[in-house]
Amino acid sequence: MKIAPLIEALTSRGADVFLVHSGQHYDPALSDIFFEELHIPKPDIHLGIGSGSRMEQTEKIVRLLSPVLHERKPDALLVVGDVTSTAVGAMVGLSTGTPVVHIEAGLRSYNWRMPEELNRMIADHHSALLFPPDESAAQHLLEEGISNDRIHVVGNIMIDTLRKTEGRADQSDILSRY
Repeated sequence: MKIAPLIEALTSRGADVFLVHSGQHYDPALSDIFFEELHIPKPDIHLGIGSGSRMEQTEKIVRLLSPVLHERKPDALLVVGDVTSTAVGAMVGLSTGTPVVHIEAGLRSYNWRMPEELNRMIADHHSALLFPPDESAAQHLLEEGISNDRIHVVGNIMIDTLRKTEGRADQSDILSRY
């Protein structure tokens, strides 16, 4: 869902974008509906990670994403958010020599009981470019020793999604479906 406005912006500028869907959200209600409702192109590659322990998901992502990056040789790998596929994707990107760009970088809760906090740290420290949503998140990155030239405050990508879809809410039949 978060990637929708970014895909639109990149393709409108002529970028050759290919979308890899981890499949970490394996329930169609958590995945397919977003592709339909937000007019996101169908993924070029679906890894089908599905459910499983964090370690099982990690193994699958490493095993399935590495050959994609070796074969396609993209200019960059964009990872978004703080889920397991974000952190592991960043590690795979770094290990394959693919520059990693982390969208929503620098967000911190400092609650180490949350797996998302570790995911954020891993993704941020494995990324060549970091796109935090605000100055506070950028400051977290600087405090962790990340060079200022890698940090570019870009705003909250969820606001872009909201602006893109706010007019459709009244036209949707979503409430009648649930």
